Amino acid sequence: LHGLSQCCVTIQLTFPPSFSSTSNSKALGTPQMLKQQLEFYKINEQLCMVDIKLMDDFPVDFNLTGENMQDANTPGICEGYLMKRRKWPLKGWHKRYFVLDKGILRYSKNQHDFSKGKMHGALDVSLAVMSVNKKARRIDLDAGDILYHMKAKTPDLYYIWVTKLSAHRMYKKNEAAHVHNGFLQALSQSSHLSHKNSPTQDMVSKVVPTLTSCSPLNHQGLGESMASRKYRASLSKAPAKLNSIKNTGHRTTLPAVCPDNSHVGLMTILYNNIGKDLSRVSMPAALNEPVCLLQRLCEELEYSDLLDTANHTDDPYQRMVYIAAFAISGYATAQYRNRYKPFNPVLGETFECIREDRGFRYISEQVSHHPPISACHAESNNFNFWQDQRWKNKFWGKSLEIMPTGMVNVTLKNYGDHYEWNKVVTCIHNVLSQQRYLEHYGEVIIRNLKSSVCTCKITFVKVYGSKNEVQGQVLDETGNIVHRFGGFWHEGIFCDTLPNPQCIWKPNPQPKNYMIYYGFSSFAMEMNELTPDLKPLLPPTDTRLRPDQRLLEEGKIEETDKKKDEVEEKQRERRKILAKRGEEHIPCFFRKTLDAAGKEVWLYNGTYWKIRDNAGFVNVKNLELW
Repeated sequence: LHGLSQCCVTIQLTFPPSFSSTSNSKALGTPQMLKQQLEFYKINEQLCMVDIKLMDDFPVDFNLTGENMQDANTPGICEGYLMKRRKWPLKGWHKRYFVLDKGILRYSKNQHDFSKGKMHGALDVSLAVMSVNKKARRIDLDAGDILYHMKAKTPDLYYIWVTKLSAHRMYKKNEAAHVHNGFLQALSQSSHLSHKNSPTQDMVSKVVPTLTSCSPLNHQGLGESMASRKYRASLSKAPAKLNSIKNTGHRTTLPAVCPDNSHVGLMTILYNNIGKDLSRVSMPAALNEPVCLLQRLCEELEYSDLLDTANHTDDPYQRMVYIAAFAISGYATAQYRNRYKPFNPVLGETFECIREDRGFRYISEQVSHHPPISACHAESNNFNFWQDQRWKNKFWGKSLEIMPTGMVNVTLKNYGDHYEWNKVVTCIHNVLSQQRYLEHYGEVIIRNLKSSVCTCKITFVKVYGSKNEVQGQVLDETGNIVHRFGGFWHEGIFCDTLPNPQCIWKPNPQPKNYMIYYGFSSFAMEMNELTPDLKPLLPPTDTRLRPDQRLLEEGKIEETDKKKDEVEEKQRERRKILAKRGEEHIPCFFRKTLDAAGKEVWLYNGTYWKIRDNAGFVNVKNLELW
């Protein structure tokens, strides 16, 4: 129990003598045997008074021979209903029927569907990191490309499933080790024996198919749908949309290339924080990119021309299509941004962005530290855009989930429309390997709060073999489909139900050498640019003036780490002073209120641009953040 200080402890569960190797969650022997087994689990549980966080693997026996492998007890089948967290909209839980057999966990909607072979998914538990929480009776399995969140309804079911999963993980790993050793021995012997009628040759032919079956699961019936192939073909034929944004002289490269962070002990950092909110965990500077979350929110306006188009589209259903394309376009920048993380803004930090070439101006502020909340507001002659976002980042062993809460809002000035929508979950898979990749999944529902004429549903599809797919529908008041559109959030969106079927949106081409500059788009390259004429106009709280972020952009990693620690320590000192006074931080440019549904939101108070255009920030009291 040496890990108590980290609230993380490993428990290796052993099996009672009465545990049946053929039992399952519905048939575990007589009631008396079941009671004895559950008492055994509870004794194991009492060894530790804190929640279990991470289950270590059982030791793998690499010396198992074929005869020993047959003698080893195969864990019994475990089956029954568990609660499983929804893939989309990733809120709430639903009941699913699970069967664990020989190290493979499969599930269906119900027992009848399972008996008919209608599977919703399958996972090799030996390939997954398993973390558990006894208080919530929760089990999380992270296999890198597959992530299951499950919950047992009773403590007894929880103990049974944890024990069975652990046993199947051990069995499957021993099986793989045995097959691997047999294969190597067969190859070694075959070099000294004749290829004709060799028993070793026969052994190789038997081992190779077994090795194949031990590899990650092949998902049958999964792949691109006909609709996906149709949209992809339409997008490939569509001409690239002409970029209406002229070159305004903004920079096209960064002062220094991104650092190599392969030496950073990311595994140690993450494994000490499995299941925790990573927004509270300080990371080494080499893992950061030289933009902060306030600037990331501004990047969602890269394709603001879609909102300009929507503001000049009379048909409300077509107008909704352009709003939907804008909602999807904000995810495109993530395609090349899975190697580094943005800086977390400190409390009171701000960022402004004035883009005369795009016709909008934008202001954002970090309005809360715990929980971290970033609020922003943009305005133009065509639209207003605002949101306050709260993120939870959780690491499950091989995958990192980023779960935003808060709504995005857009109003169009020509029609008085007020659109509101949620954001989906972003997941970085295989985060500890060089083969990491990013996906978004969930449902986005867009509503016009000023009119019930139409709504829109966008699904970020989580289907293996169909990467980054998006499908959407615009529905009228009766629920009938008026428009269908689809495509891929990194390639573009095509709508084939418009009077003139067309590509609605395509991402801008990436700049030259973008991979050595953090995967930034041209728009992202401009976020942290600080020109001599701009500097005196900014408040001292603006992100461009943050010293640790500036040092990272210049490639000075060691100096960045030192300065980052200083900035974070200064923030802690400010919080202590406020706590002693019994005061709370009051944001400068946003105010907290309740929306029509009674939810807490942060809205722009209208003061930032007035101060900037009149007195200037040098003549007002400002926070000293760094």
